[in-house]
Amino acid sequence: MAVPRNRHSNARKNTKRAHHAKTPRNLGRCSNCAATVLPHHVCQACGMYAKKSVMEPQS
Repeated sequence: MAVPRNRHSNARKNTKRAHHAKTPRNLGRCSNCAATVLPHHVCQACGMYAKKSVMEPQS
């Protein structure tokens, strides 16, 4: 099992974590109704995915 030899200082620890900030979700637009949609998800407003109707829209 890997065990660190020495303790890392707070500065070194926090420097590594500098790139761990949260980023906002990548949202796209539905090509059919222009509603906001997550990528690779069915549009909940019109039921379209990849320019095909795959389900009935939710009311």
